[in-house]
Amino acid sequence: MSLVRTGALSLLALGGGVAIMQLTPSSSLLGMFTQAVIYAIFALGVGVLLKQNGLVSFGHALYFGAAGYGMGVILALGWMPAEWAIPVVLVGIGVLAFLIGLVIVRVPGIAFGMLTLAIGQMVYLMATRARGLTGGADGMSINWPTTVFGLPQSMLLKPAMLFMIAWTVMVLVTFVLLWVLRTRFGSITEAIRDNEERARFIGITTTVPRAAVYALSAVVTGVAGVLSSFNTGFVSPESLHWSVSAITLLMVVVGGFKRAIGPIVGAIVYFLFKDLLGEYATHSMALFGAALIAVIVFSPDGIVGAVERLFKRGSLQGGRRHASGH
Repeated sequence: MSLVRTGALSLLALGGGVAIMQLTPSSSLLGMFTQAVIYAIFALGVGVLLKQNGLVSFGHALYFGAAGYGMGVILALGWMPAEWAIPVVLVGIGVLAFLIGLVIVRVPGIAFGMLTLAIGQMVYLMATRARGLTGGADGMSINWPTTVFGLPQSMLLKPAMLFMIAWTVMVLVTFVLLWVLRTRFGSITEAIRDNEERARFIGITTTVPRAAVYALSAVVTGVAGVLSSFNTGFVSPESLHWSVSAITLLMVVVGGFKRAIGPIVGAIVYFLFKDLLGEYATHSMALFGAALIAVIVFSPDGIVGAVERLFKRGSLQGGRRHASGH
């Protein structure tokens, strides 16, 4: 997909966000959509790690929660304005993840997943016990200023505005990821993922690019954490727990990680089952579990992969009919 086409699709996606905002009848439903979009960004971070490195992380909630705690601590201590705190927190997460990645990306397969789980749970326990700094198990409120980027907080926190902010950030993050993955960096990391030994043989240094992908995925997850902290004005150790990482990984699996839009689709499907069907079905998560099993068995590349195959099959059948007609 060319960059121009990607840009055009991004503009269409922004228009789709405006349409959703206008057509959604209630503020509570719009709030649910906002939460789904935030977790879609989280899932994009987990998905890019799986796509480019072929690695599964059970500890990415570390960066989701760390972004919220970073904003909360900086704003509480008054070190800098919120406009500066956001990039500082994201850069800090990127640097931290890169340093961690230099160590853990050397470990293959399930051992990598267990390492991410151990690191994430260690930070979770630290957050629950550092009561003076983080509020401990009770969490901490985030004192956002009355104006952010020159706009009143009261206006930014309106459900429609907050949804459009989250949706716009999601579209921009997706565009940037697609652009990055089309560069030489994306090709190198795919080559390393497919055959690391051969990549080393032709002179590619493998550890640094893999750590860079890990850092990129952490920063994307941190973006979701910043948005979540603004949406709720609160952060707790629960946002660091491994179960949050596991749920997001399920979103990626259901949607499909081989396409950029897959994690987004998975997040939307999850929240449809959780919130919308939850009003009508007592065991909505059991239905989501059944959907997950069906996806794994019948379409390992997720819902997006299944839809792509259906379109290809339809176009092939249409081409055959056209050819037979002549």
